[in-house]
This record gives sequence, C-alpha cells and structure tokens, in this order.
Amino acid sequence: MKLSDLTPIGTRIETGSLTFTAEDIIRYAREFDPQPFHLDPEAAKNFVFGALCASGWHTCAGWMKMFLAHWAAEHARLVREGIEPPRMGPSPGFRKLQWLRPVYAGDTITYYVTLTETRELASRPGTWLNSTFNEGVNQNGETVMRFESSVLEFV
Repeated sequence: MKLSDLTPIGTRIETGSLTFTAEDIIRYAREFDPQPFHLDPEAAKNFVFGALCASGWHTCAGWMKMFLAHWAAEHARLVREGIEPPRMGPSPGFRKLQWLRPVYAGDTITYYVTLTETRELASRPGTWLNSTFNEGVNQNGETVMRFESSVLEFV
C-alpha cells in the first residue's frame, strides 16, 4: 500500500502539538543555538523579539518530533488492522523554510503535514517521491513556520 492510498493528495493532517516552556527553549538554545534572545529572558527584552523565544531550529525539531510520533501511531494502527504500512524514508531534503513569527515561552504549536504530490522515480522503479507542505500554527491560529519537503517511499 502506498502513502497516497492512505492519505489523498491535499489532505491536511494534524500530527500533534507542543508547548514551548522557557526551560525547553533555554535547554535547546544552550546546545544548538546559543543566541541571547534564546538563552536569557532579561537580555531578550532588548532584542527585536522583545522576550525569550525559541530558535527556529527548535520549532522545526518540534515538527519532526510530532511527525515521527504521528507516523509511529499510524504505522501501529495499520498493523493492527492487518494492513502493510508504507515503507518511508529517508528524505532527500527540504526547501522554502520560513520562520514567520517568533515562538515565545508558553506558546503551543500545532503541527501539520499535507501530501502535495507523489510520483514514481523513473530511475528506481518501486521507489516513490512524496512531496509535502509542512507547517506549525500557534494557539492564536497564526502560522509560525512552514516548509516544503519530500520523503522517499519504497513499494
């Protein structure tokens, strides 16, 4: 079974939500993006965002965490129903990554994935390239990040 048999092109799927705490933002920033507006609430007040906010890479990591949790649950559901799940991965990359709004401590981001295109690779019969549109939306309904990506599928 192919992914497009399970999820028609254009279907927006909610993969999960994460609340970003000050502690999570600082912990991530210390390790991966040690800029003052991600590390220090007092220093952050003097930067363009006006308050402590998450690294854009942190918000993207949140998307991946929620996507993988969603796919694990979907995989398990298909197995329980006696359906052979699609074999997914890896991704050959992404494009058009945009961080549209800051993610502040206390914000809850809900992540989505939409299958936009699927095609079999002429050079590798049985291998499909699935293209997706991915986004994160805060509790106010504002899109905070979005990007396009692709993932290989083996049939």
